Parts: sequence; C-alpha cells; structure tokens
Amino acid sequence: MVSDDLNDALDTFITEARELLQDFEEGLLGLEDDPSAEETVNALFRTMHTLKGSAGLFGLAHLVAFTHVVETVLDSLREGELAVTPELVSALLPCGDHVSSMVEGVASGRTEATPAETVDGDRLLAALQPFLTEGEAPARTPAAAEEQSNDGLRTWRLTLWFGPDSLRNGMDPLSFLRYLGSMGTVTRVTTLTDALPEPDLMDPETCYLGFEAEFVSGAPKTEIEGVFDFVREDSQIAIVPADDYVTVIEELPDQDRLGDLLVRSGAATDLEIARALRIQQERNRSGDTLPPLGEILIETQAVPKPVVEAALGKQRKTADSRSQETQTIRVYANRLDKLIDLVGELVIAQSSVGIHRRDGDGDEEAQGEVMRLVEEVRHSALSLRMVPIGTTLRRFERVVRDVCVDLDKDVDLIITGGEAEMDKALVERIGDPLLHLVRNALDHGVEPRAEREREGKPVRGKLRLNAFHDAGSIVIEVADDGRGLNRERILAKAVDRGMVQAGTVMSDHEVFDLIFEPGFSTVETVSNLSGRGVGMDVVRRNIAELRGTIEVDTAAGAGTTFRIRLPLTLAIIDGFLVGVGTSAFIVPLDRVTECVELPPNASGRDCMYLRGEVLPFVRLRTIFDIAGQPPRRQNVVVIEQSGQRAGLVVDTLLGQFQTVIKPLGVLFSEARCISGSTILGNGEVALILDVGPLVAENVSREQLLV
Repeated sequence: MVSDDLNDALDTFITEARELLQDFEEGLLGLEDDPSAEETVNALFRTMHTLKGSAGLFGLAHLVAFTHVVETVLDSLREGELAVTPELVSALLPCGDHVSSMVEGVASGRTEATPAETVDGDRLLAALQPFLTEGEAPARTPAAAEEQSNDGLRTWRLTLWFGPDSLRNGMDPLSFLRYLGSMGTVTRVTTLTDALPEPDLMDPETCYLGFEAEFVSGAPKTEIEGVFDFVREDSQIAIVPADDYVTVIEELPDQDRLGDLLVRSGAATDLEIARALRIQQERNRSGDTLPPLGEILIETQAVPKPVVEAALGKQRKTADSRSQETQTIRVYANRLDKLIDLVGELVIAQSSVGIHRRDGDGDEEAQGEVMRLVEEVRHSALSLRMVPIGTTLRRFERVVRDVCVDLDKDVDLIITGGEAEMDKALVERIGDPLLHLVRNALDHGVEPRAEREREGKPVRGKLRLNAFHDAGSIVIEVADDGRGLNRERILAKAVDRGMVQAGTVMSDHEVFDLIFEPGFSTVETVSNLSGRGVGMDVVRRNIAELRGTIEVDTAAGAGTTFRIRLPLTLAIIDGFLVGVGTSAFIVPLDRVTECVELPPNASGRDCMYLRGEVLPFVRLRTIFDIAGQPPRRQNVVVIEQSGQRAGLVVDTLLGQFQTVIKPLGVLFSEARCISGSTILGNGEVALILDVGPLVAENVSREQLLV
C-alpha cells in the first residue's frame, strides 16, 4: 500500500506518467518514420526508466516488473543490439497502452495488477521475447549504464551496524561481507566495538558489533545496496562513495532536482532519496522547519557532504541557465474554473458600469479605465485555459498507423496548424468526434492501393489534419485525397429509407448533410471500423453541444474535407443583445452577418426580400410565446448557419455584449433552441439562443429553397 503521507507525491507521479506515456507513443511513431533518430531512442529509454524508478518509490511492483522488461528491450535498442523494425514498434506500442492502463488503475486506488492486467501483461511480454537476447541481464539504471560504459572501478566506504536481533533471525553479518567479495574486492574491514557492553552483561545471541569496510567494485550503488535488503529494516547501512563523484556530477546533463542528480551520478539510490524525503515530510508535519534534502542525506550518511555540495552547485547552475527561458507550470483545473467565474462576475460588473456611464453617473474617464482593465483581466484569465491543439492532433498518428495495418492501406498523416490554441475543455471533448472522422476517412475515403493505381493516383494516400483561427473561432479540417462522396448514391439511399421524397430537388449541401442523419450509411458490409450508421450523427451532436458546426466539402475522385468550426472558449463569448417585449436574448456574434429593418408589408409572412434574394425568418415573439403587441417598427437580425441564411425578427437591437455563459441547470436540460443564459448589467437574465436548432426547427426546407 502507498502511504497516505505520499499521496501528493503519488498524484504528481500519475500526472507525469500520463505525460511521459504520451511522449512514449509519439516517440515510437516518430522512430518508425526515422529509425536512425538516436535521440528519440534515448528519450524512449529514459521515459521507461523514469516510470520504473518512480513506480519503485511507491512500491508498485507490477509496474516495476513490466517496465523493467520494456526498458531492457529499449536498452538493447540504444546499444545497437537491436534494429528499429515495424515488428518491434508494433510490439512496443501496446506495451505503452498497458502501462497507461496500470497507471490509471493506480490513480483509482489500485496498487496491484488485476487478473486481466496480469494476463494482458504476460501476453505483451511474450511478444517482446524475440527482442530479448538469451541470458540478458536486467535493465540497467542510467547510473549503472554510465558506470558500465566507462568500465571503471569505484571505491565505496560501507558503515554497517546490524540490528541486535540479526543473529536470532538467522543472519550472519560476516556472510554479507563474504558476498560482497563476489561482486568486487573488500580491501579493508574494521570492527566497531562501541556498542559492546560489559562482559557479564553480554547476550551471546545479540549482535553488538559493527563494521567499516572499503569495497572496490564496478557494480552500481543500487546493486551493492540490494545485498542488504534482508536486514535493512532493523540495521543501519551507509554506503558512501569514496572516489571523485564531484567530477561525475559536473559532467551530467542539467537537472532541476537534487535527487535526480545524485541518482544519475550513482552517488545515491532511489531508495535512499525516498527515505530522505520521508524524513523531510515527517519533520515538516512535526512543526519543525523543513530541512533541505541535502542536509538529511548528509545526516543519514547516505551521501558525503562534498558530493551533496557539488550536486547543489550543479542544480543552481541549471536554475540560472533556465531563468531566462519560458517556464510552464501545471495549474489545477478547479482553480482556473474559479478564476473564470470571478472574471465572469467582473464582466457583469463591467456592463453595469457601462450602463451608469451612459446615464452620466460617475467619472467617465475612471470608468473607462476600469472597463479597459477588466477586459485585460478577462483575456489574461482565458489565456490560462488555452492550450495548443497539436497534442490532440498528434495522437491520431497512432490511430492512422493501426487502422492502416488493419485495412492494408498506405496513408501519410500530415498535421498542420498544431500551434493554434483553444480552450482546454474543448480540446478534451473534441477528441471523439475527430476520431470518428479520421477512421471514416481511412475506411471509406482513401481507396485501396489497386484502386488508386487504376485512377492514376499515388499509391500512398494522404490524410491532412489542419487547424487555424478564423474570426474568433477555431477551424479544424479533416481532409483526405480519396474517392469523395457519391452524391447520387447518398440521395438514392435517402429515398430508399424514406428520408427524402423521390424527385425532390436538393442542393449538394443538403444531400451531403444527410450523412449526419441517425442510422444513415451507404456501406454494404459492416466492418469493425464502420458501416452501422452510428457515428456521423454522434459527431454532429457532440460538435453542436460545443456550440460548433460541421461542414462537408467534397469532389468526386479528389477527396473530402470535413470542416469543424468551434468557439475558442466555452466560458465567455461575444454576443449580440436583442430585445423582444420585456425579454432579452443573446445571439452569438459570430453567427450575425447584418441587421435590417423588417418591411412594413411582411406582416403574416415568414420571408422577405433582401437585395433581390428571399430571406426566410422566424419571429422570436411567436417562438417563445411572448405576450404583448409588437412595436410598429421591428428589426431582423440576419444570421448564417451551415451555409444557409435566415432572419430573427426582434423588437429592439441593443448592440454587442460580452456574454458570460451560465448553465441553465438540470430543469432546463431538454430545452431546445437555448444554449445557456447570462446576467445583464441590470441584474436581469437573458437567454442565449442556439441558432442552429432554432433555424432548423422553425424554417422549413421550402422556405430555404424559395
């Protein structure tokens, strides 16, 4: 069991493990494209070694055992004993998934493998056996690898005080010294008699003696430490390097943490660092001043003072060299959510100040400055949630690889615009819709090799994921160079299913939009990837829940592009405030194209002429059953949704409005045409219109085709 005292450290381990495993997968996929990337191989080895070492600190034996074997394979790869092959990558990729599954199990409170995980682990390890040389030694730590590569011997000073009950427990202290002789040379042994009592008080079964020994060996400190595992609980074991570790530390790469430097140099072991950290936490709980880790290591005789000072000096140099670089921090999402809520209240206060300023109250210049500052705070706070979408897009490298293996297709994935940023909440929720689109593009879009050759296309297909900012939104494109959508086949299927009347005249946009209808599919055979008609409707529904839209652009024989447009954030939007009677509504500003006056002769009609074209419209007063007579002059807010234009008839236009989105709650979860609410500066509530369903449900196809 992991001690409650280490819960915070365990949370950090889980977070870092997730990031390392994501890097591990990306590294393997990159290695398949560039087998000679030596630094990638080293990074993969370091990733698995870090996971193994960290898991060992928390007693996660199942993680240690599995990552140990993966690390051994990667070490052979690093040493040039193995070559990068598709078979090796295929064997290692599911190992990363298995480690991820075990890490998530630890996150849920499980510190041992489940029976299912054990079976999966054995299967994966069996797949790695061809890549393990016969009689291969256990995977080595970085320190051990460095020591073995130097083929050098080191001198260690050992101070051994065995527990008083060692003899009763069947442990012979001298047997440990004799065993050390099999690992190196014990050059000197001094017997320590400080604890010997008077002869008449001695107990023949009690161990009173201690030993100081000098030991020369090429073994790393972790192996020497392992000799004393059976007596560690009740004994005092100090293993201190006697040779020049200061030089070794100076030659190491930059490290931020003292413990990492000491472990990498071989001057300390993971176990010694963990023990020192526990002592540090215990003293912190007791109310004493938190002692530095280095002082504890010196105090417990784990590491000599000169070596600790050298490591501290290296640590300071690392900090100084990075002080000018851009630093990133991990922020808890709930803290950001609280900040966003506070900023929302500031935005509401801002609108209130604006109202008072229009009424002539207060110092106009001061109020204007407050509004400017609030706007800056808003942008700064929202930027904390913005993350590059590239990480999400790169995850599909693995999907493309695996699907292409299943379908026996060759497809290159091209990712562009990964630096475009969007709200972290959106990034997490857009993954599933993108997965459906990518799998469909590979299954239905890109043709098999033989068909591409007949069409004169390159044998290798292309799938492009592109992201860019556009007019306050982010656009994500999934584009393939495949066969494109078959308009006639889609229309015929829709007629056959009764979705469209035979002979109905439909635009290309309307025909292609049918693929998003529930249960619609033109595939004759069902595969494990697609063909059941459950997917594209889920894609559109999920995107709509994020206040986004999806469009299709296709050409026969040239490919298909799915274009997703999403807001940059789900917290605050730019809206257009309108009034109907005593009610107020917010229309998302990115949907508004213009505002015009309703013609006097439009009474009783549901469309109007706008610059020679018919514009269908809906009356919000009718839709929401608002009492009272409309004013003599009404206005039309022209909106555009999925390539179609329509109008919203309102009483008054109140202008642009910074809108803080407030959820409606469970009671209104089934409400249609409303995506949320906001609080106005005067304290009243305004509903935020979901213009997509509003237009779709209240403007008929006949109106749109007039």
